Amino acid sequence: MDNEHIDQYSGIVLEDRYELIEGIGSGGMAVVFKAMDNRLNRFVAVKIMRPELAENEKFRQRFQTESRAIAKLSHPNIVGVYDVSHTDDIEYIVMELVDGITLKQYMNEHGPLSTAKALDYSLQIAKALSHAHSKGIVHRDIKPQNILVVGEETIKVADFGIANLQSEVPDVENEAIGSVHYISPEQAKGLPVDERSDIYSLGIVMYEMLSGMLPFDGDDDRTIALKHLSAVPTPLRDIVPTIPERFAAIVRKAMQPSLEKRYQSADELVSDLERFRRILTGTSEEIGGNVAPVSTAGEMSRENYDRRRRRSKVVSMLSGFFGVMAFIVFLSVFLWNYWLKDIFSPGQRIEIPNFVGSYYDTIINSKNFTKSFHFDLLYEIDPDVEKGIIISQQPEAGKSYMLSDKGINVSLTISTGVMLTEIPDCVNRDYREATSELEKLGFVVEKIYASDNNTEKDFVVDISPAPGEKLPAGATVYLTISVGPEVETVIMPYLVGYTQSEAETMLEAYKLTLVSVSTVYNDSIPEGAVVGQNVEAGTELPVFSRIYLQVSLGPETTPEPEPDSEAIPIGVPGTEG
Repeated sequence: MDNEHIDQYSGIVLEDRYELIEGIGSGGMAVVFKAMDNRLNRFVAVKIMRPELAENEKFRQRFQTESRAIAKLSHPNIVGVYDVSHTDDIEYIVMELVDGITLKQYMNEHGPLSTAKALDYSLQIAKALSHAHSKGIVHRDIKPQNILVVGEETIKVADFGIANLQSEVPDVENEAIGSVHYISPEQAKGLPVDERSDIYSLGIVMYEMLSGMLPFDGDDDRTIALKHLSAVPTPLRDIVPTIPERFAAIVRKAMQPSLEKRYQSADELVSDLERFRRILTGTSEEIGGNVAPVSTAGEMSRENYDRRRRRSKVVSMLSGFFGVMAFIVFLSVFLWNYWLKDIFSPGQRIEIPNFVGSYYDTIINSKNFTKSFHFDLLYEIDPDVEKGIIISQQPEAGKSYMLSDKGINVSLTISTGVMLTEIPDCVNRDYREATSELEKLGFVVEKIYASDNNTEKDFVVDISPAPGEKLPAGATVYLTISVGPEVETVIMPYLVGYTQSEAETMLEAYKLTLVSVSTVYNDSIPEGAVVGQNVEAGTELPVFSRIYLQVSLGPETTPEPEPDSEAIPIGVPGTEG
């Protein structure tokens, strides 16, 4: 649980309606709260996008678009979305609050599920996918962690469309862990996906429900992804012999690596699952439904009993005779096909040609080869080999084998064509230069800006994924770019009335720079005290900002005129006449 974000949002009310009560989950993109909808008086779940992602305008728009599309889904096996909204700094989705546990938790507690339980859950998930696909929405991340079990009976599929957003988030946390066990081969190759990818992932989930095991596992994600491309899982009935063959066949078809051999729609899968359920419950004509009941009315007479007994003896003798004859015919055909024919028929030896370096579609579509060989196709990511080129073969070229009716088995390993490119080290380089280099390598660059005291402005602070990792062309690389050191700010003090000396001391304490002092006469401010400042008190400004002060000269005085020696004083004797 992300306690920092839980504490940050707990108790707030969004848009005077959704009161966040307690945190109930967190992941790489969001934190989830139990909340009360005060308008409708019901509990809901509110998923809030993490603040660092909400600051990304492009991602925020994608979040809103995807969420509104998901809100159109309305199905009893899909977690409902009630509202999509935002405040000035919070993006959130309001969803149905489901009281249940994940299918992963359920399997951990109960182990392999019974055929009936696994069938019931599989049908509910398939119906949810059918509804979503009909609306043009592909889940992309079907796995037990995204499937909720309510009261052991009802299934709810969650997080439709979220995987499409997760692919754009660096370092997605626990929600994405484990996804590689359920991805389709086309996802492992980095190819576009459609609804058939969801069907493959559901096939993996069905396999795990029935066997209690994952079909593919390994030491790292790359190993597991490669197994989806080329490995063959252990047959279900080898693990649990009581699993009906018909159910195992449905799971095999859903898990087919080849798109063409897989179920083409969720509706096809639903149809086969419902047909199997009718067989399992004995309501299908395929297993002898509509059998007339046996009447027990009345007693059988002795004469009828003897007649029926004699008839049954004849039938038994004839049945035994024809059974023995059928067995002899079957044994003769078997011995001829698998033993005698090779002894009495002249054999033909075929030398294995060199297929390495050729395009596999040319080889497998050539009649010259398909007459003599049966090809098993394996796939491998090789950054140095073009897509579709055969990398290796077994048996090796030059060896010769006796030709059989089924042809000689040859395994061809084919390059997937996923060209992986190493991410260069762009840290401490100008972001424009780094962006240019990454785009030339085929990556999409997303920029994130942050202050950094140790990195020059416009230079790269961090790159994700890390330098040295390999990604296919078109993958997104995130650059964190410095906007310079984090700016320290102060609040401009009120200096009017203080002496110039006091004002200078205060500015120094506030880390502000006094640039110049001008003087002005002022009738109300005593001489030597500050009259004015160029920045209004209370203003927030960076430290060492330039400050200008006005200091009072006191009131302006008018000088008295000096006496004129030539002037004649009024009223002085001797001045008349």
